[in-house]
Amino acid sequence: MILPLPFEGLELIIIIALVLIGILASSIKIVKEYERAVIFRLGRLIGAKGPGLFIRIPGVDTFKIIDLRVVTFDVPNQQIITKDNITVDVDAVVYYRVFEPVKAVVSVENYINATNLLGQTALRETIGRVELDDLLSKREELGKKLTDILDIQTDPWGIKVTSVAIKDVSLPEAMQRAIAKQAEAERERRSRIIIADGEFEAATKMTEAAKMYETNPVAIRLREFQTLTEIAREKNLVVVTPTTMGSDFATLLGTIRGETPRKKE
Repeated sequence: MILPLPFEGLELIIIIALVLIGILASSIKIVKEYERAVIFRLGRLIGAKGPGLFIRIPGVDTFKIIDLRVVTFDVPNQQIITKDNITVDVDAVVYYRVFEPVKAVVSVENYINATNLLGQTALRETIGRVELDDLLSKREELGKKLTDILDIQTDPWGIKVTSVAIKDVSLPEAMQRAIAKQAEAERERRSRIIIADGEFEAATKMTEAAKMYETNPVAIRLREFQTLTEIAREKNLVVVTPTTMGSDFATLLGTIRGETPRKKE
């Protein structure tokens, strides 16, 4: 014969059931597709779990969630002195991600802060070894160089630096004016060289033409008549020619036709 439980015993069972349900609920954890949970049991590393559902022992296991997505951070404005002793303000962006969550937790205390500080230091050291002209014209090469430096140093932390981009380089006003003067002088030099090259080519062609006229006097007379024709097109000029122009023209036509000029009696 089963005796009914007293009211106090029923409450105790309900409380125990609620406690068990609470423990079970706290034991079940879920991590997303782009996350991993690094678990420690009584201080010892168990490993990384996820994505999805995993079980932990309350009060015994502790865990830390690590995001595996690409993280971007702006390197604060750095005032750097270049190799040629010019002060510049440089802004950069670093892209990185965690590829080994266990190393990111065990090898370094705060991998985000450590990576940010390392990026600032690497940027100052790299820019300090190049001249201003290289900094302005070779940003992509410097970005790749910074990427390699940071990637090598953060690899023991389980972090992969994917890219470093130099956003902006600010110069003092005095240096900006000096660069503007330099660019203006360079353009002036190029324009003078172009003019000189044009004059040289023109002089060369004129020399060749003079040699041709020297060997063939008829050609220069024809050129003279052509010039007069071009002048006459304006119709607002009076051209005075020698009286022998007509006879010279007839002689030229005869020469062109192969006729022998007549001698005056």
